Amino acid sequence: MRGLQGFYRRLASEGARGGAERLLLVLLTPLGWLYGVAGLLRVALYRRQALASYRAGVPVVSVGNLSVGGTGKTPTVEFVVRHLLRAGKTVAVVSRGYGGSARSGVTLVCGGQGPLVAADICGDEPYLLARRLPEAIVLVAPRRAEGVRVAQEEFGADVVVLDDGFQHLAVQRDLDIVLLDGRRPLGNGKVLPAGLLREFPLALGRADLFLLTRSRGDEPGPRGLSRPVLRCRHRLAGEAISLAGEPLELANLAGLRGAAFAGIADPEGFFRDLRAAGLALSHAIGFADHAGYGPRELERLARVAAEVDYLITTEKDGVKLGEGDFSIPCYQVPLSLEFFQPGGLEAKLNALFEENTMPLSPELLEIIACPQCKGEVKLREGGDALVCEACRLLYPVRDDIPVMLIDEAQSLDQA
Repeated sequence: MRGLQGFYRRLASEGARGGAERLLLVLLTPLGWLYGVAGLLRVALYRRQALASYRAGVPVVSVGNLSVGGTGKTPTVEFVVRHLLRAGKTVAVVSRGYGGSARSGVTLVCGGQGPLVAADICGDEPYLLARRLPEAIVLVAPRRAEGVRVAQEEFGADVVVLDDGFQHLAVQRDLDIVLLDGRRPLGNGKVLPAGLLREFPLALGRADLFLLTRSRGDEPGPRGLSRPVLRCRHRLAGEAISLAGEPLELANLAGLRGAAFAGIADPEGFFRDLRAAGLALSHAIGFADHAGYGPRELERLARVAAEVDYLITTEKDGVKLGEGDFSIPCYQVPLSLEFFQPGGLEAKLNALFEENTMPLSPELLEIIACPQCKGEVKLREGGDALVCEACRLLYPVRDDIPVMLIDEAQSLDQA
């Protein structure tokens, strides 16, 4: 099964190799068009307000992507939440809870003191966030609008972070962060099932900020991006943590025989990072994304464990394992986010809490009308008032906000 998934991911990321694969892509491409068109229609229904979209009373930050898995959303969500917590905010994360058994309502995963439910209930990513960010509120809600409402009304959240929220248009957001893999931002450029994209690339026009993950720091990124682009890479932490929670310097494993395993979208990337850190891996086993570790998987790992000194995996896999599952030590390695442009993401987050003003752009002036004659107004030189020549009235501008009230207006002839 994993071999088939690996083949599909390579085909969808890199394109076809040989005639048989090209034929397969030709057959799958029309299905991708249908999927993409369905996405366009869905977006149009939200824009025309035919489908309801919830507006929270606090800022909402969405962290998502255009492709299926593998761009590093969880470390990015953690980075965002940590920054907001350091700023003194009450932060809530709302996730769909993919891979968990919670199918309805709102499940409280963390109320500010660590995980309250198991990973098999809430999903591995919400559980990991609850464990690494015990001060945050973490909620799982298949209907995320309900989760956002509960976060604000019941837990007093100052800001809500939507995990994997780019396509979830039922919640309006104030900052839409989209992650793109710096190595292949759009994969083979095709929509599911012919590629990895959930929507046509033109959907990127909805984003406010792009993060090129797994970046070298100098790649150009896709053409035509109209919003700021930040580049970052994921780094293995300098220490490994046993399933019992005991830390160990990663370098201490360098002289031992190890076996790595991972049930994530891109396990090969994790294995490359481990080898680059100096670990000698005699086995590297990839399981399906969000894999559960049942008897079959544990039996396979037990056979491998008989040949090595230790096992090592990701934190997302580690939350589904117990310290008694193996006869040898099993370690998990945290990931951190490192930016090539430090401070850029933090500045975007800080701006959410700056005093809201209404800068008088040309676009805004086009839609403002004199309340008396409904005619055109113009910004007076100096920017302190709007002028209606037809009525000979001045409307004051206070703190960058136009006061369009007749009672507040002043005669242009007396000004």
